[in-house]
Amino acid sequence: ETAFAVLPAFLLEISFFYPLGVEGLRTRLEKRKPWVLALLLTVAAVVPYTTAALLLHAFNWQSLGFLAALAGIAAFWYVLLPERPSVDILFLIFIAVIYLLKLFAKIYPEAHPRIPMAILGQLMWFRTGLFAMVSIHRTRDIGFGFWPTAREWGIGLLYFAMEILPIGVLAWAIGFTQLHVRYAEFTKFSLVALGTFFGVLWVVALGEEFFFRGLLQQWITTWTRSPRIGLIITSLLFGSVHLWYGQFPNWRFASLAAVAGLFYGLAFRKAKSIRASMVTHALTVTTWRLFFS
Repeated sequence: ETAFAVLPAFLLEISFFYPLGVEGLRTRLEKRKPWVLALLLTVAAVVPYTTAALLLHAFNWQSLGFLAALAGIAAFWYVLLPERPSVDILFLIFIAVIYLLKLFAKIYPEAHPRIPMAILGQLMWFRTGLFAMVSIHRTRDIGFGFWPTAREWGIGLLYFAMEILPIGVLAWAIGFTQLHVRYAEFTKFSLVALGTFFGVLWVVALGEEFFFRGLLQQWITTWTRSPRIGLIITSLLFGSVHLWYGQFPNWRFASLAAVAGLFYGLAFRKAKSIRASMVTHALTVTTWRLFFS
């Protein structure tokens, strides 16, 4: 019963997210004035929360106002501020800090132990930030989209295969984890694998690859005039974000994430598209969750 109560909120969030990855729909939205689009993003940010909170009889005006303020800052960032590298960096820091503080777990009402409503907030946050960068700031040349081309699938698979040995050796050397197959029954294993892969591809990998490879790696490469330095620094930053996984500081997990980030970055550089690095990223996380978590 609880699942059905929050389902409309998740469906709304998905419907708001969908135009972002479809170029034709996104282009139509971008014909509007930047401030109009920013206002639409702010309104769209609070609609899923309001829907879920009302259906769960847990609506709170303070939570709504705080959520609207956060979304408004992100949405109007590039409407009010000039286009400068420092403005871009501050925007990424702002998005990352809000995410790492896990504020959405405090804002969104609890529905059920197996339905973490904070996910709804995280989806909204990434959607708002992505829309601000792609459609208001008009960031280009990153290959943004939901579905990889055949070439991007191939490149993503190639770099996933290439990372298996070095990551496996590092995980063994630092005693990170042991092999543990979570699902012995083939049908269940296959369904969980597919669900995990596409869930990671379209949520976690899409957002993280956009920010780390599509933006940071390209910016650092431009600033340093060195693709190698851009790749290494971005991978180290990507690894550092994972220090907060579980108990801080989780150096072992961060080390593995940094190495994986190298291969994500190589896939992006080869394909000139984050859709390729999304594939490598999603395959890595799926493998870890099915065999080692």
